[in-house]
Amino acid sequence: MNLAFCIPFAGLLLCIAVLPLVKAEWWEAHQPHAVVFWSLLFVLPFAFVYGPGQAFEKVLECIVDDYLTFIILLFGLFCVSGNITLEGDLAGSPRINVGLLLIGTMLSSWIGTTGASMLMVRPIIKMNAWRKRRSHIMVFFIFLISNIGGCLTPIGDPPLLMGFMRGVPFFWSLHLLPVLLFNVVILLTVFYFLDRRAYRKDIAEGLKPDISKPGTEVHILGLHNLIFLAMIVAAVILSGTLPGMAAFQDAEGAVRGIHLFGEVTLTYPALIEVVIILAAAFLSFKTTNAEIRRKNHFTWGAIHEVAVLFVGIFITMQPALMILKANGASLGLNKPFEMFWATGCLSSFLDNTPTYLVFLTTAGALGFTEGMPTILGTVPVAMLEAISCGAVFMGANTYIGNAPNFMVKSISDENGIRMPSFFGYLLWSVTFLIPVFLLDMLVFFL
Repeated sequence: MNLAFCIPFAGLLLCIAVLPLVKAEWWEAHQPHAVVFWSLLFVLPFAFVYGPGQAFEKVLECIVDDYLTFIILLFGLFCVSGNITLEGDLAGSPRINVGLLLIGTMLSSWIGTTGASMLMVRPIIKMNAWRKRRSHIMVFFIFLISNIGGCLTPIGDPPLLMGFMRGVPFFWSLHLLPVLLFNVVILLTVFYFLDRRAYRKDIAEGLKPDISKPGTEVHILGLHNLIFLAMIVAAVILSGTLPGMAAFQDAEGAVRGIHLFGEVTLTYPALIEVVIILAAAFLSFKTTNAEIRRKNHFTWGAIHEVAVLFVGIFITMQPALMILKANGASLGLNKPFEMFWATGCLSSFLDNTPTYLVFLTTAGALGFTEGMPTILGTVPVAMLEAISCGAVFMGANTYIGNAPNFMVKSISDENGIRMPSFFGYLLWSVTFLIPVFLLDMLVFFL
């Protein structure tokens, strides 16, 4: 696989980063055209070199194995969370915001980073609607709730689910609790002082929260939708456990499913996951008053934008993943801190799930005899911790590093919050996240 095949992926990322700054209206109207252009710029040369059948199989495999479950999960959580709203007299203040970010971070490991993000994003936006300076709130929201908080269980983030499917015990990730607490304390402390300064400036300009009566009366509307949220979490758990059951395997041990083309199969566990999630979304809409969605300012714009852009990202990043998979074992990485940075840096721009699998496979092939036994080989605990943290934590470095990042940005934009540009957000992550990750390396992975 020639590196030239990675040009469309780089081109699409450059469009996402630059065009909203220089041609915002044009970009908003022509995102699908840009996705088609860069996707074809990869597919057509690939078909010329490797044959049309191989090209079609590669794109179909990407859509069926990766994109389908990704976008269905995002769609289901988007729909269900849009039918839950928080009302009351809580106004966005530094202490309230720290509390909400902490709650969301703790939720991320148990309902997933995407689930916690979609559940918490609208209440936090609503409580801070009176404020002028609030983009930093959503940036730290992405840091903590959409990424770092998902490290404690396989439900939290897809890379850990892949580890669970390959022999890592379900509750092993609780080993990462000290690293999580270390990062959360640092980031929430920094956030508090940033938010306090912004809060005081807003108050000094005469901005006041719209609170009709004193007190902190809070109530949740659409609470029954937590049942449908639980359905989605159950679907994700099933997608990780059913493939290992004999009933879902053929005589050769392959997962059963509907054969589509070449070696591409829509597996029955994936199909069950999709059906359960879509059923949860449908029932959520049928059983919830539309007034709740109106109070949430619910629109389809955010999920539409994510669906369009990420199908192009998933297709065009295939060459980069293929090169990484072919050469991962020859990179000479055999220390935890090396695995931490290698997994993390690539997870910032590529899908963190296959990146995690590449380096987990690499670690399992290094011939260690002590550590965590997996079906890929024995992996030292410190190295497994480093790979897991790198994949989960550093997805926060860019908007495309993890599924909910771009969704939170889109919802924030829709609600009048001026979020940083692609490069602007990258500057935030370099300023606040990279120093924390350097501390992680020094304290936990050296």
